[in-house]
Amino acid sequence: MLMPHWRKVLLCSCLFAAVAALATGLARVAAKSATEAPAGFNTPSFNSAQSISNGIVEPPGDTFARDQQVYEKDKAVADGLRPVYNATSCVVCHQNPNSGSASQITELRAGHNDANGNFVNPTIFINDGKDTITGRSIVNDRAIGPQAQEHIPATENIRTLRAALNILGDGFVEAIDDGTLIAIAEKQPELTDGKVHGEVVQAPIFEAPGQTRVGRFGWKDQHSSLLSFIADAYLNEMGITNRLRPKDVTTVLKTTTDPEDQPDNLGLADIDHFAEFIRGTMAPPRDTVLAATPAALKGGELFRQVGCNVCHVESMTTAPVGTVIDGGMFTVPEALGDKIIHPLATSCYMTSELETGLYRLDLKTRLTN
Repeated sequence: MLMPHWRKVLLCSCLFAAVAALATGLARVAAKSATEAPAGFNTPSFNSAQSISNGIVEPPGDTFARDQQVYEKDKAVADGLRPVYNATSCVVCHQNPNSGSASQITELRAGHNDANGNFVNPTIFINDGKDTITGRSIVNDRAIGPQAQEHIPATENIRTLRAALNILGDGFVEAIDDGTLIAIAEKQPELTDGKVHGEVVQAPIFEAPGQTRVGRFGWKDQHSSLLSFIADAYLNEMGITNRLRPKDVTTVLKTTTDPEDQPDNLGLADIDHFAEFIRGTMAPPRDTVLAATPAALKGGELFRQVGCNVCHVESMTTAPVGTVIDGGMFTVPEALGDKIIHPLATSCYMTSELETGLYRLDLKTRLTN
């Protein structure tokens, strides 16, 4: 028996309404399922036995304490610490007040502008001018011998210091969906009458060649995955080559074979342990007592009133558990997925341009609850 047309329309409308209601209900359930990310300074330096992770599941045979020990271990020349470097371990620059935090350490960046005003990485002379280091803005503070010591020529007249960043809770930052960051950038012009517009940077993923993701790590958001960020830092900050960054910046005084970072008995290289450690850390905690004072509450009102929170976003929710990110190389685990973080003192993990009519200012800060 054929159904009358009006009944077909009514049935379709009812089905559509039911599906829409179900979708709305599921969205509400998903929204309600998000919980606060664990926060705390729980990685006491050189005391990994007392450290507490965010609950992330470690690879077989590995532990959070072991990851921290690898992170804190001093490297020697025989391990690949060469030819130029800034520190002998990760913890040297990321330690205050706990392993993984920020510190007083700064690194030197240099370069110059070309005729069109574009920044150009420096040409750094070493070995009495016989050799050069190019292709990067960082200038290392240390070398394993005078032949490799870097010297900045006067022509590289742009010079600045960059403070070592906090990396606690960066596993949650990695788990933020690209769409969340893009949406923040797209909303900014409307909220600021066109004065601020975050620039979304599509950064390459070293472990997934040919693929990109919204950048969020490094002073210029040049990395989108923690493993890429770590691999690059291991080379540029400590001079240790690895499977993702397999070539040293110079061969002067080099005697080791690349890549210098080799897997251990668990099949994990140092960069893997570093990534596990950072992904396992909690977000930096907020001083709730201080935040409850009249001065802090008034400051919060002013913060929102003048629009600071347009860039310094107060809350973000990470991608759902099971979301595949980093070019298919990492799946958001339960410890990191559906978590609410409060990056109040951070930008929205993108480079922003503040148009004043007189100058353009790059704004970039990091995660500190």
